Amino acid sequence: MIRFILLQNRQGKTRLAKYYVPLEDSEKHKVEYEVHRLVVNRDPKFTNFVEFRTHKVIYRRYAGLFFALCVDITDNELAYLECIHLFVEILDHFFSNVCELDLVFNFHKVCHCCNFSF
Repeated sequence: MIRFILLQNRQGKTRLAKYYVPLEDSEKHKVEYEVHRLVVNRDPKFTNFVEFRTHKVIYRRYAGLFFALCVDITDNELAYLECIHLFVEILDHFFSNVCELDLVFNFHKVCHCCNFSF
């Protein structure tokens, strides 16, 4: 089960956060900070799967954006990597070569894609 989806830039600014489990606002900010710290400093030679608390974060970097999913520890990592790639392909179709500014200025389209993909 997907716990949350985060799209963050290299500086840690969250461009999209969608939570499928209830969290307090302070906890959401803490989670976003911890996930960013976890994935941004990781060596690209390592896998795109990281244990996070009692769950697992699956992430992928496209240009300057990190797409991260938090899922149950027993879920299939490769299936979720494929979901991330599909989401990026859908965004590319909408924006013809998506960039961070597309996410900022067309937030409603990104949310619609997010609901469609996941």
